[in-house]
Amino acid sequence: MKLLLKILAAPIVAILAIFVWLCTGILYISGWVFGIAGILMGICAVYVFLTNTIVAGIIFTVLAVLVSPFGIPMIAVWLLAKIQGLRYAIQERVYR
Repeated sequence: MKLLLKILAAPIVAILAIFVWLCTGILYISGWVFGIAGILMGICAVYVFLTNTIVAGIIFTVLAVLVSPFGIPMIAVWLLAKIQGLRYAIQERVYR
């Protein structure tokens, strides 16, 4: 019974490992892109603060924080960590 469970779990663990590996690469590249976008939006936010209304400046600042590597990409890192944890939990449970 334990051997059957190991055989069934092996493809799932392999797929999760490849998925995490691919998503890590995508996150690395998107971190650079979002970092540049966050800098540009931050500069736009300062410009809007100086030329337009305060409300528009606050909106641009919030958008700049969401686009920066500390916003949406950090949520993706958190989700990826949960998937990695699921993979390790399956490995511990089955291959122990």
